[in-house]
Amino acid sequence: MAVVTRVIPCLDVAAGRVVKGVNFLNLRDAGDPVELAARYYEQGADEIIFLDVTATVDDRSTTYDVVRATAEQVFIPLTVGGGVRSTDDVARLLAVGADKVGVNSAAIQRPELVGEIADRFGAQVLVLSLDVTRSASAPSGFVVTTHGGRRETELDALAWAAEVIDRGAGELLVNSIDADGTKQGFDLELVAAMRELSRVPVIASGGAGSVGDFAPAVRAGADAVLAASVFHTGELTVGDVKRELTASGIEVR
Repeated sequence: MAVVTRVIPCLDVAAGRVVKGVNFLNLRDAGDPVELAARYYEQGADEIIFLDVTATVDDRSTTYDVVRATAEQVFIPLTVGGGVRSTDDVARLLAVGADKVGVNSAAIQRPELVGEIADRFGAQVLVLSLDVTRSASAPSGFVVTTHGGRRETELDALAWAAEVIDRGAGELLVNSIDADGTKQGFDLELVAAMRELSRVPVIASGGAGSVGDFAPAVRAGADAVLAASVFHTGELTVGDVKRELTASGIEVR
């Protein structure tokens, strides 16, 4: 496990605006992505993750513009996901200023993509995003979903995580669909299960509601903790989270 815990704000972007919902539904406007990214950079964020949640071809140019504008102002790693289907998509995002890319649905449709990206750019560029929900149908009790959590696959989440690591993923972004936007805390059981099998960093996502929610996720095995709505609304700052982690004996940057 990484010695230093990262705190990562996440911006879900649709048509050039940041949006936020609960359990990936009822999305509402939360602001300008470039302004928010700059604010989080000033607050001491370790990284920023952009997820293009609509990811249609029409929005591609908007996403590139947003990434370029953000990269000009924000000098921390920038991960961009949503609609990445080929190594050429990765190359374009890196060219406009992304440091890493997040891949989810395209890897499920064609697992070979994971290895292709890792071979061309290096594993450190590839963040494999998993939208996970609890399901009795999966051996582990967790199943992978697509389409923003609305469609369950037949992939057991832990088996899929192990496979993508073997294929070359450099990091796992583990998002609990059940916890997403609920502000009831991270799914600690899910984080711990991922930590046990993963030899790459694990980012815990989904459920942060209070400053006290982050340390338990790190103790469960997260190398990084991610939040969205609590930062967008101003309920918490990145500094608040880092101070609480420090007070809990967890090292931060």
